[in-house]
Amino acid sequence: MLWLLRHAEAADGAPDEERALTERGMRQAEAVGQALLRLGEHIDICLSSPKLRALQTAERACEPLGIEVRGEPALNGEPFDVHELIAGLGDVLLVGHDPSFSLLLHDLTGAQARMKKGGLAAISKGELVALLRPAELAAIAAADAAATTG
Repeated sequence: MLWLLRHAEAADGAPDEERALTERGMRQAEAVGQALLRLGEHIDICLSSPKLRALQTAERACEPLGIEVRGEPALNGEPFDVHELIAGLGDVLLVGHDPSFSLLLHDLTGAQARMKKGGLAAISKGELVALLRPAELAAIAAADAAATTG
């Protein structure tokens, strides 16, 4: 399975590479990890754009899953060869930017969709298996919290 995670909400500013997540963005990224955990999804490795907002998203999303995060310059927002990038890595979570991720989603599946900040897509053998917006991921994550505290 290939997972695409667009970085969560980030503060405006310059330089672009150093834009950090907002408080809302941190919550979005944490919800991704909790939702994936709740859904019982298996991911072998996470490759992230080296830009701060993407790395912060990756780290917060991967922490509850115990997944290694590796910085990957190819994910900096420009087009890249996804097949070459993920060859031999198993189930991979890529964390990056738009418009490259929405374009990649279309190239791999034919889907006409725009990935929201903090949105997650799952692709298997050219099929779009899931496309989750931040609100949906938060609901899944909250269901997990309610189940453990209720």
